[in-house]
Amino acid sequence: MVAAATLCSSLWLGGCASQRIDDYATERPVLDLKTYFNGPLVAHGVFQDRSGQVVRRFVVEMTGSWNGNQGVLDERFTYSDGKTERRVWRLTDLGEGRYEGRADDVVGVAQGVARGNALNWRYTLRLPVDGKVVEVQFDDWMYLVDERVMLNRAEMSKFGIRLGEVTLSFTKTSP
Repeated sequence: MVAAATLCSSLWLGGCASQRIDDYATERPVLDLKTYFNGPLVAHGVFQDRSGQVVRRFVVEMTGSWNGNQGVLDERFTYSDGKTERRVWRLTDLGEGRYEGRADDVVGVAQGVARGNALNWRYTLRLPVDGKVVEVQFDDWMYLVDERVMLNRAEMSKFGIRLGEVTLSFTKTSP
């Protein structure tokens, strides 16, 4: 009985453990933001609410450029309802797989860490919702599949409560 309880509690605790960026250190191909986010890209995505229902679909056309350790990623969103948005990220490569990012609708500074084929990107975003602006936290995980395709899964929360999830597939449109 004690062994069964120990096994159950171990499985439960393991299920609650979050992934760690260092777990991806040996994965290939290696993600280098300065290489991947350089030139034109397109992303297709969905937002799912906390029940898993897809409530928004979108396409993002992007152009990235770098000058030394400073980068710009210009994102243009088109949503399935016809609405459009633009976000311009100003990125800094801090070395050793660490990155910072700033954008007009980001509160403070986004922090990112890359290891192997993965990047974990965390930030607070100001989102317009029903005529108000709401600050929500994003925990982004990006995984480079090959030199052209990267998958992105981001959990969105407020006050530690999961609001939903964003899933994206990025494709470089030129080598």
